[in-house]
Formats: sequence, C-alpha cells, structure tokens
Amino acid sequence: MIARILASVAALAMALPATAQVPTGTMGELRPDQQQFFELYKELVETNTTVTNGSCTLASEQLAERMKAAGFSDDEITLFSVPEHPRDGGIVAVLKGSSDTLEPMLLLGHIDVVEAKREDWVREPFKLIEEGGYYYARGVADDKFMSAVWADTFIRMKAAGTVPQRTIKLALTCGEETDTAFNGAQYLATERFDLIDAAFALNEGGGGRTDGKGNLMVQTIQVGEKVYQDYRLVVTNPGGHSSQPVPDNAIYRMAAALSKIAAHEFPAEFNDTTRAFFAKAGALRPDELGKAMVRLVQDLGDEEAMALVNTDKAMHSMLRTTCVATMIDGGHAVNALPQKVTANVNCRIFPGHTPGEIMAALQEIIGDDTITITLARDDKPLAVTPPMDPALIGPMEELAAKHFPGVPVIPTMSTGATDGVYTGGAGIPTYGVPSMWGDPDGNGVHGLNERLEVRAVYVARDYLFELVEVLANPE
Repeated sequence: MIARILASVAALAMALPATAQVPTGTMGELRPDQQQFFELYKELVETNTTVTNGSCTLASEQLAERMKAAGFSDDEITLFSVPEHPRDGGIVAVLKGSSDTLEPMLLLGHIDVVEAKREDWVREPFKLIEEGGYYYARGVADDKFMSAVWADTFIRMKAAGTVPQRTIKLALTCGEETDTAFNGAQYLATERFDLIDAAFALNEGGGGRTDGKGNLMVQTIQVGEKVYQDYRLVVTNPGGHSSQPVPDNAIYRMAAALSKIAAHEFPAEFNDTTRAFFAKAGALRPDELGKAMVRLVQDLGDEEAMALVNTDKAMHSMLRTTCVATMIDGGHAVNALPQKVTANVNCRIFPGHTPGEIMAALQEIIGDDTITITLARDDKPLAVTPPMDPALIGPMEELAAKHFPGVPVIPTMSTGATDGVYTGGAGIPTYGVPSMWGDPDGNGVHGLNERLEVRAVYVARDYLFELVEVLANPE
C-alpha cells in the first residue's frame, strides 16, 4: 500500500520552508541490536512472497522460529492458513501484559509483495543489496520493513524479559497486494477475531517524505481511508448488421453514461482528519495553495480557494468521493452492431457514505434506465475512520519530535486502501503511524528497483519500538 501514500504529502514536503529540513545523513556501523534486526529483515525480504510463486507461509514459519528462539512458547504463536491457499499463510503472536484492565493493542503488517521480474530489474529483486545509502529489493519498503520491525520488537522484548502493562498482539498476513487473493487480515477479522481483538491497531499508511535531496521534510499519521467500491455497468442491445447502423448503439450509450460520470463532481466535505490536514498542512505551505487550503477550512464554500486546491489531484480526491471508469468491454464482432457493453467504474467513497448511496447517485447522474448498475464486489467492509484520540496521537507526535526533530507531523486520510479496512471494519481503530520515509519519486515501490534509505530503516525502527513501549505502558 505504501505506493499509495498521498502524493499531496510529497507536494507538501517540497513546499515546506528550509527551517523544517532535517538532514538524514548516513549510517555508521550497526549496533548489535540493529545487526540482529538486519538479519531478520534480510531473511524476510529475500523470501519470495509474491502470489504467483512465493510463500507467505514459509516466511511466517521463519519468523516463528526466530520468535521461539527468543523465548516464545508454542501457545503464544499461531500460524494460520486455509487449505485452498496453503502458501498464503500468516502469523499471530501474543506478548502477555501484566494488566487485567488495559485492553490489548495490535501490531499489523503484511508480508506479501508485488510481483518483480528479474529481467526488468537492475538488481536481483529478491536479494537485499546495499548501494549508495539505500537498501534495494522487492518489499524492502512495502511492507516488509514494518513487518520486520514488529517481529523484531516482539523478539527484543521477549529476550529482555519485558512484561508490558498492556498485552501486545502481532498479526503479519498475506494478500494485501493481490486484492482478489486470500487476504489474511480479512480472514482474521471475520473468522478468528479472538486472535486479534484489540483496543487499537498500528499499521502501515503513515510515514515521511524527503525533498529528494536527503532532507526529511514531513511525517504523517494515517487516520482513516476512503471506502473502496467497484461498480459494474451493463448495457444490452439487439445488435444487427454494421452495414445498417441505427442510433440506438450500446457502445454510444455506454460512452454517454461514462462521459456524464466523468463530468460529475461530488460535493466537497471535511471530516476531523481532513480538516486537521488542510489546516496544518496549509499553514505550513508558504505558497498560494497553502493559503487556499486554510481558507477552505474556514469556508468550504470559498469557490476561488476550491478552484485552486482542485488543481492538486491528491487534495481534490481527499475532499470528496471520486468515481472513474477503469475498464470497458463491448461488442462481439468487427462487422456487427454491439449487443453488450460492460464497464467498471471504481469509486473511492468519502467516509460516511455507503456503496448503495453512491450507486443510487450514479444512476441519477447517468439518467438512463437501460444501463444497469450493480456492485462488482461486495466482500469489503466499510472503512471506518478512527477517532483523533489524543491518547494515541499525542505519543506519536511527541516521539516524532524526538526521533525526527524539526519535522512536522500531519494527520492524513488515505485516498487508497490498506488492510486497516478489515481491522477497522471489525471494530479495531487502526492508525498508519509515522515511520520510514521515502523520496518524491516513490522509491520504486510497486515498480522497478524498490529501495529504502538505510538511515530511514534504523531511525524509524527506533521510533516504532519506542512508540510500542509507550503505548503498551500508559499508566
């Protein structure tokens, strides 16, 4: 999911004043605890976990062995999979706390990765290579960094005999990157909820951005995401011979419908997260766009400010529901009038609205009863925006000031999707926490030559470890 971290965060980073820049520098020799982490990280990264020929089950078993060597017993670790997907397994572990009143917390990560073809990469995609101050490999950022940190945190705490006040749960799953495959987070949320039941969860989705010149500019906390929904549009027609065309053409009808959707603008709205983002991010930007963001917080009906903000595609999407045609299929022969045309319209729905509500809106927008609209899928829960809880957000910000000094921390709502949709939908408020950082070019995540700055790995690891300690010991 890291590839979908808001582009507006990168734009914000480029616009911040120089006083916010913090040189990221280079790493020296690794500490013993960092070396231990690196070995775990390397093994996880170099274990192929793609959906085609990889195995999350193997990766989970390797992590379980490391955890058992640190002192975890068999009854503290659960390896899970289903017969239909034996290679898509995951791992859940529990570090028991001392409190009988504090509810558990959950550390969530996914260990599957996007496909990577060796012939397309400059380097071997499933070999961790250090070069020019970066680690290169598929999954080195998305999401094996965070998954490795969570597993390493458990190992460090167990080996040290640490007993937190709050029970800590760990769930590392498969299937986040391949939407139609077996999804471990969904399985746990619906079939084994007892294993992950918690007061809140920490997940991917937050993180930092540099200016592309080695300066860390901003860190973010993901507090919510949009609802993902695909709609299937279908128009049918008796068809006929193409030598005798008629006005009623299925392709033209579908084209007209999609053109109406393209022209439609859903109304702008704020929730607590996006209002905080626009206020804080806008105040930090010295340009006209920043001023327009602040003006919208004061008056969402400011048309001049809205027109300027809408020129940024990420901010435009953060303000409203968006729907866009992504696939189309029609006709059956080059010399025949089309008898059937189908299209997929992908909507990212602003929290608080339902797929049914948006489907009704699409029907009204199209205004053509001959075109049927159905849910292309109905297996995803509604994304639930967690509260801006100061008991959680506060420590995230305070520790960020320690580990990323001088760098602003801004709450964001993802316009994409994470496995937090499943835990959040099951009643566990899920937050994407500040973490490692990337560059404006995206660092090859989901693409070629994925990389992560070495210093980002170890600074963010220290931050995440301390964040878990603080949140697990609130009293």
